[in-house]
Amino acid sequence: MSDNTVTDLADLGALAEAAPAAEAPVVRTGPMAVLREKQIDAQGRAYATGRRKDAVARVWIKPGSGKITVNGRDQEVYFARPTLRLVINQPFGVADRMGAYDVVCTVKGGGLSGQAGAVKHGIATALSKFEPALRSAVKAAGYLTRDPRVVERKKYGRAKARKSFQFSKR
Repeated sequence: MSDNTVTDLADLGALAEAAPAAEAPVVRTGPMAVLREKQIDAQGRAYATGRRKDAVARVWIKPGSGKITVNGRDQEVYFARPTLRLVINQPFGVADRMGAYDVVCTVKGGGLSGQAGAVKHGIATALSKFEPALRSAVKAAGYLTRDPRVVERKKYGRAKARKSFQFSKR
C-alpha cells in the first residue's frame, strides 16, 4: 500500500494527522476595492464619452477653477435653464470636487435635456478616470450607468410608435 492510498476510515484519520497544518484562510471584511490606474493624456486631461437619448458628449477634464465650456460657449450661455446646469454639476457635488476641475466638452445630437444628461455622464466617467478613488462614490450615485431609454421608432400602419389612426366603423 502506497503512502496516500486510503482503504478505510482508519487510514483516513491517520493521513489527516500526518498532513501538515494548513494556513488559516484569509477572510475579507467589507467591499474589496479594485485599484485602477489614473488615465490621463499628454496635456494632463482625462477624456470620456457620455451618452443620453440621442445626444453624445465628448468630455475632457483637467484641474482648474471650475470653468465649464460646452461647444465653445460658457455653460450659462449654452444651458440657459438652471436645472440643466444643476444636472451637469451633480457628479462634482457627489465627489465633493465643486470648482476643482475645468471641463471642456463638445455635444452633438438630441435636445438640451439629453445633451445635459450626456455631459453629466461624460463628466462622471472622466472624473472616475482622473481620480480612481472617487469611482465608488460616483458609481453609488448612479452617474456611471448609461441611461438606456431612447425614443421608440414609429411603426408602419400606426400614427406614432404605438398610437393608432382613428377608427371609423362606417
